[in-house]
Parts: sequence; C-alpha cells; structure tokens
Amino acid sequence: MSAIVLNNNFEKDSELALPESYSGINGHNLYLYVKSYQAGIRANTASTKTRSEVSGGGKKPWAQKGRGGARAGSTRSPIWRSGGISFGPSANRNYIQKVNKKQKKLALNFALDALATEGKLFIVDSIEVASGKTKDAQSIMDKLNQRDVLIVKDMIDEKTFLAFRNIQSAYVVESNELNAFLAATYRSVVIEKAVWENLTKEA
Repeated sequence: MSAIVLNNNFEKDSELALPESYSGINGHNLYLYVKSYQAGIRANTASTKTRSEVSGGGKKPWAQKGRGGARAGSTRSPIWRSGGISFGPSANRNYIQKVNKKQKKLALNFALDALATEGKLFIVDSIEVASGKTKDAQSIMDKLNQRDVLIVKDMIDEKTFLAFRNIQSAYVVESNELNAFLAATYRSVVIEKAVWENLTKEA
C-alpha cells in the first residue's frame, strides 16, 4: 500500500510506499486499543448509596414480634422506598484496560495501512495557515476534498490552530497526540513529512 504525497498546493504529486511491517497486522490489535482508549475516557461518575450510606433508618420501624407482618430492622433497607440500592454502580470502579506499547504501535500501523488502502492517507511537507483565518484553512479543506480530516503536525502553531478550530470536519493534533483511535475515527489523515519519517523510522 502507498500513501499519497501532496505538493504545496495540496495536489497529488507522487506516492510513497508504506513499510512492509504495516501489512499483515491482525486487526484485533486495533480493537483492543480502541476498547482500552474508550474505557480510559469514561467519566466514572455513576454512583449509588448502599443502605449504610443513606441517611436515617436508625430506629427499628416496629417490634420484632406481635404485629403479624414481616419483621423489619430499618427503613433504609433496599426493599423499602427511599432505601439503599443493592449492587448499584460505584465511582470506585476501575475501567482501565492495559494495552502494551507493542500493541499500541501495531494498532496505529493497522489503522494507517487501512487508510492507505482506501487512498485516504496523505503526506505533505507542511501545513500552516499564517493568517490564522478560517477561510484560508477552509480553502485547504476544499483542495483536499475529504469528508473529514485528521491533520497531524510536528508542532502546532497558534495561527494554524485558530484557523482550523471552527471547522467541524478538521481536527489538528501534534505528533505525540496521534493514536490508533483518532486514525481509525477520521476518514482521512494528513501527516506532515517530518512526522511520517519519525513514524516509519523504526518500522
């Protein structure tokens, strides 16, 4: 598979073959990484109170015997209205799922290879909007002619960030923020040449 190399006008100039290590990767690595990533960003705010945490209920509602009904020790029992919750969610739960570094790299390589297969992986020398204006960033998007684009820069400058900020179909990240989840989420990826060389250096 090959990535499409763009010139300064964001037009196709040539193609660049992906390293051989990018092919033949088991897609399960991507599944495990995405599952781990989404688990890691869970808010973990769901919480309920057990019978020991609900206020009140200290007095026994009625005598143990002689009433003819079921015995009760507290009005905060889970079977009572306004009582505690049995086996409810707790904010103490740990959702973290471990994925080792090798799997993370394989997942990213698989996602990039899939994009290259569809002709949606682009490499360009540099992406910079010196004016900081959204209309100039939109003109770049129009030239790319993609539904949505993940732009990976070596370092994000303030002007470029401001220019792309209000474009919903574009998202700009630095090289250290690139991961398999983002690469798999966006339908096309544009990577600066310096970032690509760093990615494939150890491939």
